[in-house]
Amino acid sequence: MSRPQDVLIRKLQEHSNLSGGDVDGLRALPMRERLLANEEDVVRQGDAPKLSAVVLDGTLARYHTLPSGRRQYLSLHVRGDMPDAQALFLDRMDHGLCAMGDAAVLLVTHEALVSLFKKRPAAGFAVWRETLIDAAIFRESITNNSARSVETRLAHFFCEQYYRSRLTGYAVPGSAKLPLTQTQLGELLGASLPSINRALRKLRKSGCVDFRASQIQIRNWHRLVKLGDFDPTYLHVRRLPRSAADLR
Repeated sequence: MSRPQDVLIRKLQEHSNLSGGDVDGLRALPMRERLLANEEDVVRQGDAPKLSAVVLDGTLARYHTLPSGRRQYLSLHVRGDMPDAQALFLDRMDHGLCAMGDAAVLLVTHEALVSLFKKRPAAGFAVWRETLIDAAIFRESITNNSARSVETRLAHFFCEQYYRSRLTGYAVPGSAKLPLTQTQLGELLGASLPSINRALRKLRKSGCVDFRASQIQIRNWHRLVKLGDFDPTYLHVRRLPRSAADLR
């Protein structure tokens, strides 16, 4: 019988080997579900949280709060991600975490996680590896935003979001949810709204992808990969689930 914890287990098994005992330990973690409205915070910059979140449904975003009060979005997180695992080891959060559109998370106490890690070190290593992959995605984002044209970085971003959504089973072949406005796309990719508009028009004209009504529509996956200079090696996926094996 499927349990909410299986969302996290499936994500960790993409890159880590877990024994039956490790899986049982993860399934025994006491988690409670919390529903989130659009832009509702899970944790705020400056907080000292005692809980960590696993994305159960929807999309979450990391962000910095600027002196003006505006949010600068830094990264997106989808089903199975544990975007604030760093809070286990930091006294204060140096960023916030909020929902992009309606979302749901599973909350687990740091005390329960540390207890599990002591009993099942391999589970702890898997969560640690998850944070390292998260850092790899950040590094790729820096390269994408600083070394590629706006059209290429947008194509790369669409590839990454679709690929990750397919891994989690959250997307169907050829389509993935992306609850962002074009302004928010620009903030994530370090580009102005007019530049994002021009890049979107070019990508639509190329016949490889479209983005409307918070949906990525893949028209030609291989062409999009080429345009976006996308190589998923940085995601460090060892086991490709069937849902992602037929990317197109």
